[in-house]
Amino acid sequence: MTISPFAALACPLDGSPLVHGERSWYCENGHNFDVARQGYVHLLPVQKKRSLDPGDSKEMVAARQRFLNAGYYERISDAVNLAVGAVLQGNEPASFLDAGCGEGYYARRLADALGQSRDGTGIGVDISKWAVLAAAKQDKRFSWVVGSNANLPVLPDELDCILCLFGFPVYGEFHRVLKPGGHVLQLDAGPEHLRELREIIYPELKPERPDNDDAPDGFRFVSSENVRYSLPLNSQEAIADLLAMTPHLYRASAEGREKAAALQSLTVTVDAVLRIFEKA
Repeated sequence: MTISPFAALACPLDGSPLVHGERSWYCENGHNFDVARQGYVHLLPVQKKRSLDPGDSKEMVAARQRFLNAGYYERISDAVNLAVGAVLQGNEPASFLDAGCGEGYYARRLADALGQSRDGTGIGVDISKWAVLAAAKQDKRFSWVVGSNANLPVLPDELDCILCLFGFPVYGEFHRVLKPGGHVLQLDAGPEHLRELREIIYPELKPERPDNDDAPDGFRFVSSENVRYSLPLNSQEAIADLLAMTPHLYRASAEGREKAAALQSLTVTVDAVLRIFEKA
């Protein structure tokens, strides 16, 4: 059983099918997109960028890669893999997208789990070229794409499953590219997520928004589960990587970052909510 690159890509400029040539993807209207030496393709048009270098920086990606590869969020990944296995019926080949794939940790572990029982195709999309570059260097089983959830370079009705893990869901696009009956697995931070770290770097914590299991338009709610555990971080490096891979690094004050940098150990609460929605 194998996971191979997803091929039903769409031109980000006109939506027509892309054809994979020897060193590029191209459409019938003459738009051409080179494949990088590392194997990924850039499908985020300049006119749709909000900055010259959008998404996570090279430093953030490196911090996340070190942290995730150390296994600190393995229990989250395991929960996602079990949930995907539950929603995919039978042993037919499955296609899945990691929307906001980062450096590819969750997609790689899902491919390892699925590859034991079925064939499939996978694609990872992220707006950060540094994240996609890191993902492409680590795994060749996927189509790795620099792109946006707001304009997914995927043809309609092609995917069985979409992962959106600590990301930014765009439900209209998810609905467009999913097959009828396809599923979105959305993971969000729960109210206690990293509370101990947040208490150190912020003068006060903002009130948490209540959980909302309402299904977005075009979907029905299937289920929800909480992944929660205590996570000891026993080195200054692990604490620094955790902070660096989150938006908290830029939201915290200089004083808060100094307090975090002085820590030699810290136990934090991991609190994540995994929701499953089905395309209606």
